[in-house]
Amino acid sequence: MPRVTRRRTLEAPVPEVWKLVSDPYALPRWWPRVSRVEDVDQRSAGRRSQWTKVLETNHGRGVRADYRCVSSAENERYVWEQQLENSPFAKHLKDSRVEIELHAAGEGETRIVMSSSQTMRGMSRLGSWMMRKGQRDILDGALNGLEEALA
Repeated sequence: MPRVTRRRTLEAPVPEVWKLVSDPYALPRWWPRVSRVEDVDQRSAGRRSQWTKVLETNHGRGVRADYRCVSSAENERYVWEQQLENSPFAKHLKDSRVEIELHAAGEGETRIVMSSSQTMRGMSRLGSWMMRKGQRDILDGALNGLEEALA
């Protein structure tokens, strides 16, 4: 299972970072290639919330991907997984999950640990090294996006 973890300290207090990472509507502000978010069913405390990301391809087309929050602890952790069943992603992935941890890191700073794990399906497992690089780029882009959104 390819797992990639990236870390960064942001100059923003934990509650401010939490507000951004736990709101699916905010994803276009900081998550790479998300042009918009649709069909949000947001629950209190985040857990079991569901949403659809519309991801923009290099050719400008939109690709829909459904997600749900599987774990949430206010100001500490937010975890979502992609709903793969009956999606175009299902032929390559068994599961795909993103975990975001927040830690106070001094006055007005947040240490963020962002991890992505994916289990590949069938012959796609041979390309797991490429998936790790792709996920590393996405997580770096997400951390850059958070930094910009919080500036």
